[in-house]
Amino acid sequence: MNEKQWKRRWKNEVRRTKLPGVWERKEGGFLVRARALDPTTDKMVEVKKVLPDATEASAYQWLQQELDRVRSGSRAVSPRQKPRFADYAVSLLEKKIAKGKINSAMGREKWRYTLEHWIQGTKGVSGFGEMFMDLIRSEHIEQWQMGIAKLIADGMYAPTTANSWLNILKVIFKSAKRELGLAANPVEGIESFDTSEHATYTEEEPNALDADEVQRFLNCMRDEFPQHYAMTYLGFATGLRPSSLRPLRRKGTTPDVLWSESAILVRRSHTLGEEVMQKTKTGLRQRINLPPQVLDVLRWHVETQLQTPEQIASDLLFPRNDGLYRSESALKKAFGEVGRVIGLSKKFTPRGMRRTFNDLARAAKVESLVTKSISGHLTDRMKDHYSTVSPIEQRESISRVLGLVERETSPAGASASGAPGGAPTPPGGAPGGEPLH
Repeated sequence: MNEKQWKRRWKNEVRRTKLPGVWERKEGGFLVRARALDPTTDKMVEVKKVLPDATEASAYQWLQQELDRVRSGSRAVSPRQKPRFADYAVSLLEKKIAKGKINSAMGREKWRYTLEHWIQGTKGVSGFGEMFMDLIRSEHIEQWQMGIAKLIADGMYAPTTANSWLNILKVIFKSAKRELGLAANPVEGIESFDTSEHATYTEEEPNALDADEVQRFLNCMRDEFPQHYAMTYLGFATGLRPSSLRPLRRKGTTPDVLWSESAILVRRSHTLGEEVMQKTKTGLRQRINLPPQVLDVLRWHVETQLQTPEQIASDLLFPRNDGLYRSESALKKAFGEVGRVIGLSKKFTPRGMRRTFNDLARAAKVESLVTKSISGHLTDRMKDHYSTVSPIEQRESISRVLGLVERETSPAGASASGAPGGAPTPPGGAPGGEPLH
């Protein structure tokens, strides 16, 4: 072959060699090109690559290996295609958002915040950003846990927070094992951080109010922050999440407040900014029928608290001054100030309205099925999680148990002092009767 045989092809000056699919490059090295049938798509796939440092024989060998990979249907899992953790994790988040797997703005923000910790590290604990996905081992994750455990011990993070990071890491590697063909999932068998000594709610801080405290809280809210009174009142009355209260529409083509029917439709959720999910956190769509006193409070709110032109024009029931959605933290300042004014000895947040509703519903002897239909809890387990048993409930229950014992005791052997043969008479109540209130 001579110089005249060089041709401009595929953006390179090349000429044929004796080996099929292998072309010599004028500037050095070789270009390989051939096609093979991919059985996974039943289509021909082109394999083409410039190998500047290859010999003619090694170029041909590389080409045949790639063609074999195409014919076997495994070309997508070539070991050289394993990405770094940062690249894969970010691309997975983008895919989940595109597919609608993460609907809420708060959910996306949680993922982004968590990925920052996994990629960049956390207060001296190294992240995995630059590591290749197939080279991350269980030992690396256990070493990360040891570092985070020290931060938890120092009070810098809660174990529940670290466990939420682990949960997202599990999602990442479960997907990576399938998509990248990883030999193993390094998160399998990794135990979560112990949360037994980290109580979210305690006897001192139950994040719930009793009936008297609710009355004082609402009275103060009406006096100090009237713009928030109706939302707070509705939150106590229904146990709805603040994220379900903020997007309620009082008018428009699809109102959620049905004034003539004395009902509200709970079917949307708001977390951050102006973005609203067209479903609730649990996916449950509710119709809650309201008593007259609740509708009266909502009407009062619309007539007296929507004052700016933007609020009046807005379809929202609880718009901020510019007519847009109230922020996630809109009630926090007001709740803190009201708690201070009425002398609460415990912290109470907007989420506590949900716990308080469950407690009051139980005290009012509301059936569990009805309570769940109002608050939107899907299971008894979650309803119980958002409940706090009061001392009065426990005392009354014990008295009822003793009442059953007393009714089974022979009158001849009964003793007011609690001697054998009879249970003691409950203070303030006759034996076998209900405790006096």
